This record gives sequence, C-alpha cells and structure tokens, in this order.
Amino acid sequence: MTVTPVQPDPRDAEPRAVAATGRSPLAEPLRYAVYTGTPVDDDAAQRVPRAAQLGLEPPRFCGQCGRRMIVQVVPTGWTARCSRHGMVDSAELGRR
Repeated sequence: MTVTPVQPDPRDAEPRAVAATGRSPLAEPLRYAVYTGTPVDDDAAQRVPRAAQLGLEPPRFCGQCGRRMIVQVVPTGWTARCSRHGMVDSAELGRR
C-alpha cells in the first residue's frame, strides 16, 4: 500500500505570520472576498450580495486567509471568528 503525501494548503503559510501581527479578519487590504471566499483578484469577488449591501448579511469568510468563519448573529449585531486571525464584532465596524 502506497501512502500519498498530503500537499500543504498554500493558505497556511501566511496566516501564522499575519496572526502574529494582530491583524483582524477584516483588516485592509483584504486578500479574499468576505462574502464568497474567493481571491479579491477574481472578478466574482467584486460582486457583493444584495443583503450584504443593505447591511443584513455578516461576512462569512476571513478576508486574510479565505477560511470559513464561525458567525453568530444576535438581535443587536453579529460576531465572526476566524481560527487563524481572531474575532471581529459588528460594533467594532459601526454596523450595529
């Protein structure tokens, strides 16, 4: 039986260094679209869902590494947590 080595995720190389600098998942400049998780260089990343434009949809992906964030929506706003870059709250962004 032959074991195939697992290729490292290219997104893993940078996040540890970024986390050490204390950058937020939504800190500028964004490398990934926060609503789709695609690289910002992609034209599809430029499309923002209508609900997000209206402020009704919280970001679902980390803008630094593109990973899916854990999002909790409460009546007064939302919180989103990236496993590599920490937490961001809607109150911090003035979206409450």
